Amino acid sequence: MSRTLHRAPDRPRRSVVRHLPSRLLAGSVLVVFVVFFVLPVLWLVLAATKTDQQLVHDNPLSFGSWHALEANWHALTAFQDDAVLLWLRNSALYSVISLAITLCVAVPAGYALAMTEFRGRRALLIATLVVMLMPNATLVVPLFLELNAVRLIGTMWSIILPYAFYPFGVYLTYIYFTTAVPKDLLAAARMDGCSEFGVFRHIALPLATPVIALVGFFSFVTNWTNYFLPYVMLPESDQMPIQVGVGSLLSSVPQFNPTVGDLAIERPQLALATLVAITPVLVVFLFAQRFLVSGMLAGATKE
Repeated sequence: MSRTLHRAPDRPRRSVVRHLPSRLLAGSVLVVFVVFFVLPVLWLVLAATKTDQQLVHDNPLSFGSWHALEANWHALTAFQDDAVLLWLRNSALYSVISLAITLCVAVPAGYALAMTEFRGRRALLIATLVVMLMPNATLVVPLFLELNAVRLIGTMWSIILPYAFYPFGVYLTYIYFTTAVPKDLLAAARMDGCSEFGVFRHIALPLATPVIALVGFFSFVTNWTNYFLPYVMLPESDQMPIQVGVGSLLSSVPQFNPTVGDLAIERPQLALATLVAITPVLVVFLFAQRFLVSGMLAGATKE
């Protein structure tokens, strides 16, 4: 009895020693995450509140002033007669129209692939998966030739149509309808006299709300952040989305391009433009977070 009472206090110590390596590993991962991801974003936010001289000489993680932030905003919006606001409008137009077409195409296509058997279905699934895994840059040249053949280069449809047909959305909805929607429920609706379109509209579609939100979010982010395709397809500055516009702003900074002349902007204004470019994605993520979590968990278990 005395031995038991004497050794009991050692158990918490042994537990701490046993879990020490895992805690050290978790702490190291968190430190790496902060250094490589959090600090650059924090620096970017603070850089927009400084003058160019403060950005060079002050503490990198110090706050500038609200006055400098306001001055940077006015200088940024005045660049090429409010070009930044025009680029934002273009990005919103391209992304929203593409998103609407994506949802109208991807969700029914995923449902059809999941619920019907037809010749060539397996080949179509494999082709969808292959295209989904291919880098976007590898498809730019074939898309350019295809769109040039129908004379759409330089129009907004040269951006919207390639964005709209989203293989990842088709495959994601296919997986969802295959694993998460009870087929007995759909069969019961058919036995009650509901048509296939009625089953899809009244039964499958309401159950697919989480995956629709997930596809919509990924489609919007892909559309908003795409750079290379608009850069190739759109020759005019007033057609650019914000991502291509930020790239053109980069060439207007004297420290990066000494020949820029009178059209120069300063580095804090470039940092502010970057923040403006990523803010819509952040806002959409915050509002859609609940649906995204349920959408990612949907289909994790088979009904």
